[in-house]
Amino acid sequence: MTAIQKHGSRGRGLAVVLMVAWASVSMAQRVDTPLDVGGDRPWALGVPPDEQQAAQALFFEGNERLRESVFVEATRNYRRALRHWNHPAIHYNLALALMNLDQPIEVYKHLKSAMGHGPEPLDVGRYEHARSYNALLEKQLAWVDVKCDEAGAIVTLNGQSLFKAPGRYQAFIRPGVHSIVAFKDGYLPTEKRQPLMPGEKAELDLELYTEDEVIRYKRRWSAWVPWTVLGAGLVMGGGGGLMHRKANEAFRDFDSRITPTGSPLTRDLAGLRRTGFRFQAGAVGAYSLGGAAVMTGTVLLYLNRQRAYRLNPDEMGPSMVIAPAVDSESKGVVGSVRF
Repeated sequence: MTAIQKHGSRGRGLAVVLMVAWASVSMAQRVDTPLDVGGDRPWALGVPPDEQQAAQALFFEGNERLRESVFVEATRNYRRALRHWNHPAIHYNLALALMNLDQPIEVYKHLKSAMGHGPEPLDVGRYEHARSYNALLEKQLAWVDVKCDEAGAIVTLNGQSLFKAPGRYQAFIRPGVHSIVAFKDGYLPTEKRQPLMPGEKAELDLELYTEDEVIRYKRRWSAWVPWTVLGAGLVMGGGGGLMHRKANEAFRDFDSRITPTGSPLTRDLAGLRRTGFRFQAGAVGAYSLGGAAVMTGTVLLYLNRQRAYRLNPDEMGPSMVIAPAVDSESKGVVGSVRF
């Protein structure tokens, strides 16, 4: 197990211990009083009396299940009550039930909603209790800010759909390794994975690329290298041809000076014959070297043909920025990590 995994395990364990401890204390602080049905409070505006009555009946049922520690049933009653009336006290008691089900993200959201109208619908004690616990949760959770501007792209977090681009998602998530993927027909999927520590903040701008945008071409050597070798071979072959012609001219001149009855080998005839042999040897050498160079150049041209390779989209897109969550007591290093 790596140090990050060990730290993440300890962080999750601490969060669970703190959650259970806070929940056990909060059970005595749940809201048991009626929901001021028929009042003119801001959180009651626009809610018909019959809807308020239905919400209160489900709220009391949820409280009964909460007292009996039947937390799953309690959450069901509270969620049904919220469909009738978005009351802060219902959010507060729902958060208490969710604490015992190890759902810190939902706890955070419902405590935020419970505090939306200030201390009045809860009382000062419960309000301060909710605020202090949410501050604790912010240190135990990780924050993500995901953005994608590619119209029509689907963005998912750990396989769950977040939004259809263009769009943005900002929320707390559990610490740990998360997979954020953006995909769209005609584009290569973009996936980012990174272990997020408690209290960290991740900002990510997802970009998508087509197949053509990530394909590049390269050669083994510069394009002039094989062509230079091939050209040198052709030049040497041409030089060999010129020397071959000179040799033939020398031999013809030599033959023309020899009479049918035979002629003495004079100094001029001997020199002419040597000249022919020299040009002939030079032509053979030039043909050999030129042919070898032409063959080498041809092979090099084949080996140096353009080859396609794919760029890593992670290297083309922006980095994910990792930083501690904004908090006066946060400690850590601010930096950026590409993943």
